[in-house]
Amino acid sequence: MTYVVTETCIRCKYMDCVEVCPVDCFYVGANMLVIHPDECIDCGVCEPECPVEAIIPDTDGEAEKWLELNRDYSEKWPNITRKGNSPDDADTYKDEGGKFEKYFDEAPGEA
Repeated sequence: MTYVVTETCIRCKYMDCVEVCPVDCFYVGANMLVIHPDECIDCGVCEPECPVEAIIPDTDGEAEKWLELNRDYSEKWPNITRKGNSPDDADTYKDEGGKFEKYFDEAPGEA
């Protein structure tokens, strides 16, 4: 089992999860994070740290569509091991739905 980051992270990217990950399995895109599913040790410490509940276990029915996105972009984006600055307008987007279609950005972020 692994954990995955869902669209709730898009445009929020609070990064509290990065600080607690014991194996540094987070990767950063321009406006969201992903978890490398082969590096995640299923400890679960990241899940409660996310203020917008964007991290879910892959056993959750919603996770299936996010598992491949996490796998794919964790191979393309840089690894992040320390919490960075969240977007200034993150709170504006935290409750918005349909963010993937509206805002997903394939560009890598800065680690």
